[in-house]
Amino acid sequence: MRRLTRSVLGKAAILALLVPGLPAAVLTAAAPPAAALDNGLAEAPPLGFNDWNAYGCDVSESLIKSTADAMHTNGMQAAGYQYVNIDDCWMTSSRDADGNLVPDPVKFPDGIAGTAAYVHTLGLKLGIYEDAGTETCAGYPGSLGHERQDAAAFAAWGVDFLKYDNCNNPGTSAASRYTVMRDALAATGRPILFSLCSWGQESDWTWGAPIGNTWRTTLDIRPTYDSMLSIFHTNVGLGAFAGPGRWNDPDMLEVGNGMSGTEDRTEFSLWAMMAAPLISGTDLTTASADTLSILTNRRVLAVDQDRLGKQGQLIASGGGLDVLAKPLANGDVAVALFNENATAATISTSAAAIGKTHAAHYTLTDLWSGTTSRTTGAIGATVPGHGTVMYRVAGGRSEPIPSGVVSATGSGRCLDVPRASTVPGTQPEIWACNGGGNQVWTRTPTGQLTVYSGGDTRCLEASDGRTTPGTTVRTAICDGRAGQQWKFNADGTITGVQSGLCLDVTGGSTANGALVELWTCTGSSNQRWKLS
Repeated sequence: MRRLTRSVLGKAAILALLVPGLPAAVLTAAAPPAAALDNGLAEAPPLGFNDWNAYGCDVSESLIKSTADAMHTNGMQAAGYQYVNIDDCWMTSSRDADGNLVPDPVKFPDGIAGTAAYVHTLGLKLGIYEDAGTETCAGYPGSLGHERQDAAAFAAWGVDFLKYDNCNNPGTSAASRYTVMRDALAATGRPILFSLCSWGQESDWTWGAPIGNTWRTTLDIRPTYDSMLSIFHTNVGLGAFAGPGRWNDPDMLEVGNGMSGTEDRTEFSLWAMMAAPLISGTDLTTASADTLSILTNRRVLAVDQDRLGKQGQLIASGGGLDVLAKPLANGDVAVALFNENATAATISTSAAAIGKTHAAHYTLTDLWSGTTSRTTGAIGATVPGHGTVMYRVAGGRSEPIPSGVVSATGSGRCLDVPRASTVPGTQPEIWACNGGGNQVWTRTPTGQLTVYSGGDTRCLEASDGRTTPGTTVRTAICDGRAGQQWKFNADGTITGVQSGLCLDVTGGSTANGALVELWTCTGSSNQRWKLS
């Protein structure tokens, strides 16, 4: 939600303030993902509605009921949307004499229980909002110190979803405070989907999985293209942490709230490619036919809801032209061609680049128009400014596109771009694995090893195309040159395709800051790596 106060800033927000212009991608994480919360919920990303973006504090029982009615009749429920979620401002300004939360009797004359009962009669589910601090973001009572009492109330009222914010907290670990509410919800015995809303603080994607079903990876979205684009860049590199029961949440959909139709389709496409929760933040009681056609596009929804549960990832990016690929459970691959620029451009990729092999031809289904075509491997389109063309590619076999940290066996430290620099020519080093996106690398089907995302994507390359031992390696703008091709070998070595030399930690060092270069392959531990 739009926070009115915030007592603690997380690492990402602090870095953004201290280093203006620092790309969002450098704030992403690199730790291995944890197992999902064992509550049996959110096997696919949740679909639903939240009132905040369209109404702010003007929430009421009548609004929630009319929204539920609209979802029941406008095709959204039939398309899979389940949750009708109440955000902040639903309660009175203080607890009662027994310390209980009190629904505002003017806004909710039937209470939350009565509202939930109505929503349930339509076959939908009700969500509610609270905060892991002393007050909510709008100044209403928070749940800190009242977790068991509040969780019991939510369960008694028939709540199915809890969005748990992080305003007005005492500065203690969000993970510890969120764990208390997780346990309180579990103790009720009622299945309540737990949505963490700590705005990406403390790299919450690295610890969120055993605590909640979803976690916000960013600050609040706004109904502008620039806001949506920034959030995309922050979230797109976090796919290693997502999966059934545990989802990265780049915030609510702004579809229908003022962006152009092209931009609305782009947000919906990108969120689906990133296996994100699709929570509409628009007025569904007056939504236009165009808005509803976007929100209920079943071909795109199927990509988001695919049971394999893989988040799509960038496989090519440069000049504001992005290609994302998302493997699907039946062997198909979803592809998004996204033009970040204001004017139309041609974006191209290939079946091999998205991990498709062993077919004489492939079938492309355009997920927005529904048309189909065939190709022997070329995939491309002229994409309007701020637009996205989305295909489902069938045929052949699908190969995984690995992404994660690259750790040196000898030291256990991670391949790291110093100071999270995006300046081409930066020489990588090894550093303690610390949760930074400057340590998250993608091994593309074309043999490149890339770091960061969007317009900041950089490839690892041999400096000046040299092929002699001692050649430094550096980051560079990806252009497909031979010095940017790498081979991962069964013995753990990574060799330059052009030189045949091994990626080597200089001098066999195991210390933070030791630089990486190319050297004759010796089989030593400073030349063995693991992508995980």
